[in-house]
Amino acid sequence: MRLPGDPAPALAATATPAATEPSAAERVRSVLAAAHSMTVVIDGVRHEVRHLDGSDVLGRLHLHPAAPAAGQDLSDAADERPAIRLEFTDIAATPVRDRVRARVTVLGRLLTPYADEHSAPGAATCVEYSRAALETADGTAYIGLAELDRAWPDPLAPYEAGMLTHLMDDHPELVTLLLRLVRPAPPATVLRALPLALDRYGITLRLEERRGHRDVRLPFPSPLDDVEQSGAQIQALLSAARRRSHRNTLPA
Repeated sequence: MRLPGDPAPALAATATPAATEPSAAERVRSVLAAAHSMTVVIDGVRHEVRHLDGSDVLGRLHLHPAAPAAGQDLSDAADERPAIRLEFTDIAATPVRDRVRARVTVLGRLLTPYADEHSAPGAATCVEYSRAALETADGTAYIGLAELDRAWPDPLAPYEAGMLTHLMDDHPELVTLLLRLVRPAPPATVLRALPLALDRYGITLRLEERRGHRDVRLPFPSPLDDVEQSGAQIQALLSAARRRSHRNTLPA
């Protein structure tokens, strides 16, 4: 089964009114959609791929469910297929402490030869999917094929890095303004606040202290469905921050 790469038609179907952050499957899809590099491990041999074009990796990788084993012969045949592991690292675009936000690993077995970056245009690889693992500071989540198939990449994923660096470099005063929405209010021990992540559900700030840091999530009034809605949602957060009475003098 080939997972689609255009999120627009199905976002409404995958969203839940109560959701304020992406599911594990959505995060995996978003990491794959925005990846510019990955490590491919085939039967223990590592290949570094550093020239992805920023399009969804699943556009060139076809994931198939594992066929039920009908007997020992089929099981033995499956074991002879080369094992493949795809490794991705999600790194924050801004210079926060501990810039690795997540690691994603996709495991499976090759059904067709691996189509690398030197293969003919349009070449794809078929993989018998085993599972995907999402590792974050909160722990590790495992995602099955059905769950991954239902999820869609975040519409901001291809643009997130540019949007965050623009916010930090050109509008640092807005980051300070957003701190008014943080509850409880940041203590005086916070040395620096930087934007860490941006997705359809909201923006995450990292508050750094002399020892350690913590992340705070500021949800949008409602999840957005495409990147064109991001300006209005960010403005809604800024307007809410301006209405807050307390001032914040933390450096952006």
